[in-house]
Amino acid sequence: MDISKKSDYAIRAILELASSEAPSLTTEQIATAQQIPQHFLENIMLDLRRADMIITQRGPGGGCRLAQPASEITLADIVRAVDGPLLRVQGARPEAIAFDGVAAPLRDVWIAVRVSIRLVLEATTVADMIEGRLPANVMALLEQRGAYGRN
Repeated sequence: MDISKKSDYAIRAILELASSEAPSLTTEQIATAQQIPQHFLENIMLDLRRADMIITQRGPGGGCRLAQPASEITLADIVRAVDGPLLRVQGARPEAIAFDGVAAPLRDVWIAVRVSIRLVLEATTVADMIEGRLPANVMALLEQRGAYGRN
């Protein structure tokens, strides 16, 4: 499974906004700080604005800021805002598909994969990231044998 560039960049942009002491940041400032192509970031910021995650202000002194406290924004919220559902199988939600024969249990495997992704991304807030602390359930996963090993 791949985390899209769009999701990665969106999370990094939100983290940059949340960690800034300035009242707002321009997309240029965020792009420079996080080494994100500015044009790509501008499109991502539109998605985040449509999802009511950021507020933008035009004009001198304008820029972007979070629309809600960092403690209320989860990584799952950000991914969903820019990429939609956390897991799709052949373009559909896993519960909407069915497999025949010996592959029948595969639907439940995909649902379990989605649950595991949700357990991490819904538990981790932007504030957690800024403060450098991860939730206990995420830390427990990192402590499992092979967590940092080969895929």
